[in-house]
Amino acid sequence: MALKQISSNKCFEGFQKVFEHDSTELKCRMRFGIYLPAKAETGKCPVLYWLSGLTCTEQNFITKSGFHQAAAEHGLIVVAPDTSPRGCNIEGEDESWDFGTGAGFYVDATEEPWKTNYRMYSYMKDELPKLINANFPTDPERISVFGHSMGGHGALILALKNPGKYKSVSAFAPICNPVQCPWGKKAFGGYLGSDITKWEAYDATHLVKSYPDSHLDILIDQGKDDQFLSAGQLLPDNFIAACTERKIPVVFRLQQGYDHSYFFIATFVTDHIRHHAKFLNA
Repeated sequence: MALKQISSNKCFEGFQKVFEHDSTELKCRMRFGIYLPAKAETGKCPVLYWLSGLTCTEQNFITKSGFHQAAAEHGLIVVAPDTSPRGCNIEGEDESWDFGTGAGFYVDATEEPWKTNYRMYSYMKDELPKLINANFPTDPERISVFGHSMGGHGALILALKNPGKYKSVSAFAPICNPVQCPWGKKAFGGYLGSDITKWEAYDATHLVKSYPDSHLDILIDQGKDDQFLSAGQLLPDNFIAACTERKIPVVFRLQQGYDHSYFFIATFVTDHIRHHAKFLNA
């Protein structure tokens, strides 16, 4: 699978690059950002995958979060993909900001006309890691995942659906219980149809109830002044209750005065990189 380099910028002695490739899962051209720390020039590095939220591309995290210094210090490759297929010419794909383009929700769609292209779950779980491992100096056994909002949901479900695959998981303001919130109902109804059991297979609060063991350390930061928290879109309390019931360790930090923006992410991203480095470099 050929990679085309779109950009490369030196940053904290490593390089922030963007590549484009033809995706077999999504049947379109896709871009991803990848940070290669200086350590990657001399040896294999663990990989931390970042999943972005609604409306984002691969650019948001790499330009706004300020993660590079911490990633360089801990010798982590950080991969930031796009949030959906692009330019698939599906009727209605660009009609709303919370469904279709920029809103793949990290599921494999089962409904027409979405099911051919909208397979972000399989892209993140299988295709992209294989591509990264084949082209960059990675240690495929050492991977972790984190994300924001819709991407926080994506990170949680990837970890919960694949026990043992990821060394750690964290999230900023994740959509914790999508079957119960307006964003989730819209997306899951469109991509997965009306069968609620299909929805539950991509819902962190439901998945954690059947997670087979407690070997997963979860870190969640949530801004207390997040407008989507008060609007009932994120529902972290439901997820924490399910984790507590299953005795799965979750550190949940409600951060006074912070909202849903990248200013919030930039404030705490170093904490999250450290959290993952603890497990990836163990």
